[in-house]
Amino acid sequence: MAEVRDFSSYAEKINKNKEEPASVRDTVDYKEKIRHHRLTVFFRTVAIAAVVLFVVSALYISWRDKEYSEAVITTGGELTNGSDSKIIALGGYIVQYSKDGISCIDSTGKALWNQTYEMQSPIAHTCNNVVAVGDYNGHNIYVSNTSGALGEIDTNLPIRDFCVSSQGVVAAVLDGTDVTWIYVYDPKGATLVSFKTTMKDSGYPLDISLSPNGELLCVSYLYPDEGELKTSVAFFNFGSVGQNSIDNYVSGYDYPGTIVPYVQFMNAGTAFAVSDDRIMFYSGDQKPVSQAESLTGGEEVRSVYFNESYVGLVFANNTAEGAYRLQVYNTQGNLILTSYFDMHYSDIIFDDKQIVIYNDDECIIQDVTGHVKYKGSFITPVRLMIPSGVRNKYALVTNQNVQTMNLK
Repeated sequence: MAEVRDFSSYAEKINKNKEEPASVRDTVDYKEKIRHHRLTVFFRTVAIAAVVLFVVSALYISWRDKEYSEAVITTGGELTNGSDSKIIALGGYIVQYSKDGISCIDSTGKALWNQTYEMQSPIAHTCNNVVAVGDYNGHNIYVSNTSGALGEIDTNLPIRDFCVSSQGVVAAVLDGTDVTWIYVYDPKGATLVSFKTTMKDSGYPLDISLSPNGELLCVSYLYPDEGELKTSVAFFNFGSVGQNSIDNYVSGYDYPGTIVPYVQFMNAGTAFAVSDDRIMFYSGDQKPVSQAESLTGGEEVRSVYFNESYVGLVFANNTAEGAYRLQVYNTQGNLILTSYFDMHYSDIIFDDKQIVIYNDDECIIQDVTGHVKYKGSFITPVRLMIPSGVRNKYALVTNQNVQTMNLK
């Protein structure tokens, strides 16, 4: 027989249960069931999301770090090359130019357009899908994009240097009788801005670069300063901000005892300069400011390569690690990779987060962490290698045709 030690408490509990309506008890049970169901659904959803995230991360890492062991080559259209023609890549297309003219070809070898001219020393510069070809020491610059001709510029003075923006705006260094001029033109040849430079006042312009949108111009000036050479990197703004500044000058930096022969915009808000002892980065799309500097010592920079996200400097290394050393910087000026290789190179391409090093006979493809994805040889000598936008697919331009290389 059960024993009840505290009958009064027991009776009170029994009476309370008797007094509580069944509907109230049912409601409490229903709410508890809903809460339990919601918790179950929540934890199940979190578990599923975690599994999906893990699978996606694993697939991404596998795709990112995938290595390729072979290349499948497909031959495309035939290509006619003149003996003195040069070829460059332009927005995934092929541009071929010589003393007689310039033409644009797609990845199948089909000619899209051509422009005839007569030049003694043609030089081509590109920005995104725009190309400008000019005659060094001549007067003419032809501006085109992948769709066709945009216009022709007659400088009236001998051309010493020029650059182009993705808008087709051209900045040119022109040789005057007593002064050196910098002119900025629209694609049709109309003068937008002009200013003169002298060795005594501002120095001689060693190099120039336009921002992709054509609003900023960077000029490297070399001039004597108390018996030694000095370089000034100056920025000019042709937008509304620059209109309030004298001669559109908005910022600049001096480098005593240093020569800066190379300046370049990576994108609308980032530029860099390379001197004989350092690399400098500038940021800002209105009034660029100095962001970072890295000393390179007394080593000679053999080559400079870049895209909108990375800059690569190549040095002769000549050690057991490799014949060459590639140092890669990001837009903040941070050194993110030092890579060594022995292959003699004709070009280096930054394609998204991949680095392609190649010459006529072979190529190396690695990512910005230094992980080698592919290394192989070409059957037919390659003049130009063009990324397709797909990580494992490239166009190869030879003397005879355009090929497609698929890595597997």
